[in-house]
Amino acid sequence: MFLWTALEKNIITKRVVVLMGDPQKADTVKPMCIFDEDDYCTIDSLKKALAEIEDYHFIYLNNHDNLIQDLQKLRGNVDFVFNLCDEGYNNEASKELHVASLLEIMNFNYTGGSPQCLAYCYDKSLVRGIAKEMDIPVPKAFIIDPEDITFIELSLYFPVIVKPNFGDSSFGITRNNVCFDLHMLENAILEVREKFGYNKPIIVEQYLSGKDISVGIIGNPTEHYQVLTIIEEDYSALPPEYPQICGYEAKWLPDSPYWQIKSIPANLPEDTEQFLVASCIKLFERLECKDYARFDWRLDSNQTPRLLEVNPNPGWCWDGHLAKMAKFDNISYSQMLNKILKACENRFK
Repeated sequence: MFLWTALEKNIITKRVVVLMGDPQKADTVKPMCIFDEDDYCTIDSLKKALAEIEDYHFIYLNNHDNLIQDLQKLRGNVDFVFNLCDEGYNNEASKELHVASLLEIMNFNYTGGSPQCLAYCYDKSLVRGIAKEMDIPVPKAFIIDPEDITFIELSLYFPVIVKPNFGDSSFGITRNNVCFDLHMLENAILEVREKFGYNKPIIVEQYLSGKDISVGIIGNPTEHYQVLTIIEEDYSALPPEYPQICGYEAKWLPDSPYWQIKSIPANLPEDTEQFLVASCIKLFERLECKDYARFDWRLDSNQTPRLLEVNPNPGWCWDGHLAKMAKFDNISYSQMLNKILKACENRFK
């Protein structure tokens, strides 16, 4: 079922469907596997921010059981879809690209990455390979395939970090994934396999202790786009024995010491900042990101930026990294959302 959230006015406005995750279904990424009070507050904040934008009427869709039927009723009656369903179809993260595919099949214009883009970026190893082909540095790493039932010879030096190859929202990445010896590494690999299944590949990556950097872009290179203030994570409040990562605990567990991490404007040399911006624009275009994206980097011991992940359709919530970057540029949450909508509208013009 859908709901009109703005009154008819005597001005020309665009009709936009806001497509979201289904709060009635389980979501394994969330700590309790359900939408909780914080999630509903986040959704309310979104709706309040969108209500401040006068150029659009918004219709909210979040019932995935009826999603196809509801979209079918709206075909030809809306201008485009604000695709905020980063949970994936039926709240399954591996099916985030399915939502974009459905919109493609039904001929809706929509914000954010295409199915191909979302498929590329869901695969960390694939993004690493593309970056290396573009001469963009990445941390040293190796893949453990599902058939590797015995431990292979370690080709990196400790510390290392263990990551599921597929996934987002830092699901499956905690402080236990940072390993300082072989025993910790074996335990971390076992834990990831038990959580994600034994049929999925795992990345073992050199752990970098330099600055933890994020770069955000709104718009579409090379015409109208804005690179937001580059941020770094401030780990000064973290106990010294905790590895400095912005993982699942920092994003989902308020009782964790990681909840004290803050994002601050990055203090970087000019040439480093220029390299980051140029590299992110190249990746944005190569991976076919659209309208907005976030790029996560880490500096190595030589202060060389190394790409960790590319996030098309990054978190849209009021307290997410993209909103934090925008705030440092004196862009309100409502204005940030409006910029994404305008980027999509201009692209389809």
